Amino acid sequence: MPDRATLIEAQIPGLRRFACALLRGDQEAADDLVQDTLERALSYWNLRRKQDNPRGWLYTILYNRFLSEQHRVRRRGPHAALTEDTDLPGIEGGQHSALEHRDLLRAFAALPEEQRAVLLLVGVEDASYQEAARVLGVPIGTVMSRLSRGRERLRRSIYGELGQNVRQCNGPLRRVK
Repeated sequence: MPDRATLIEAQIPGLRRFACALLRGDQEAADDLVQDTLERALSYWNLRRKQDNPRGWLYTILYNRFLSEQHRVRRRGPHAALTEDTDLPGIEGGQHSALEHRDLLRAFAALPEEQRAVLLLVGVEDASYQEAARVLGVPIGTVMSRLSRGRERLRRSIYGELGQNVRQCNGPLRRVK
């Protein structure tokens, strides 16, 4: 059986992605959050359920630390919004894809925190609905609902009114008489 350092180390890239996305691209704050998560995980390693996968346990610690910090910041004042200086893909002549990327990041940053967290866990970190529910401390139905609403909100932000009609346009073409 792998030792705890090996088990934890394997989760660090995913934890960093999740923290960075939760903190809207603030890499320094994300690194601090991951560091705090790892310190807590190592301190309380003996208290975790041995049969459980440490992945969900680590994501739960990270998300709870994130929520605690958000509550602390709200008590002290509003937090900084997503900056306009978002790094864009470095594709030469790819202005269109760079703009789409920027729009996606902005739409994602504008999502409510609970929808953003579910989209990150399920869509980016490939967590199951059950695992995401455990990490976020909500029922599985809530995860599915937030995921659906978050995806729809992103679709509408990116495609505007067209996003509402995308399903209608995907049917077979018919000749109008």
